[in-house]
Amino acid sequence: MTEDSKKVLPKDLGSDYSLPGRLEEGNSENFDVLSSKPKSNNKAILVFVVAFAIVAIGFFSFYFINQSEIDSRIIQNRINDPEKKLVNQYGVGQYGSDHAHAAIAVFVEGEQLNFGLQQFQVTSRYIHFENHNPYQIHKHATNVPLEMLFASIGIRVTSDCIILDYGESTEIPKGQFCSEKDQSLVFYVNGQEYHSDISQYVIEHNDRILISFGETESISMQLAYLDSLRIFDVPKKTPQYSGNEITV
Repeated sequence: MTEDSKKVLPKDLGSDYSLPGRLEEGNSENFDVLSSKPKSNNKAILVFVVAFAIVAIGFFSFYFINQSEIDSRIIQNRINDPEKKLVNQYGVGQYGSDHAHAAIAVFVEGEQLNFGLQQFQVTSRYIHFENHNPYQIHKHATNVPLEMLFASIGIRVTSDCIILDYGESTEIPKGQFCSEKDQSLVFYVNGQEYHSDISQYVIEHNDRILISFGETESISMQLAYLDSLRIFDVPKKTPQYSGNEITV
């Protein structure tokens, strides 16, 4: 996928790119590989491998240590009235009754919506983004449709339109984008076009979901990008219930 096609709207300049889901930026000019000096080349490779291992260890350590704080935020979230209606409507199970992760990419006119921004983080107890990861969905209960995720972050998706209404946000475009002659709204689940109502879809572990509005010529590149995303797993924790209180 070309650099121009992997746009992320908008860029979160304040984000910590060591968090899960953020791709490391590299520059091949920083590596001086001289074919006439094989020993130096081997040494450079060894240094790179060691450095990568150190970064990876720190990366995962931060992620799992930070998970306790995220769990606490989830538990403290009070269920708002609109979410209560959806919980009752879909027969959503208790928090902790399921545990699944999936990747989602939403493109509007060729640009990817950036769910790594703070306003999109842990907006629902049952299904949400967390850790400033811009694409990984966390689902914590049974029978939770994507509509609950969309509603919690200010998005509505129909068969023909995607409506973006983010509330206080000023840096992300808002509006209604509907299929017309030259632009279409399409959905894909695990590489296959999905013709049913995507908002009713209940994710399964390791699903990859694409929602794309715009010219269909970009679909293949968007699917390749989606397939390249790593879905990070978090060990399942069994919640303890005591009346209305939940502890993990």
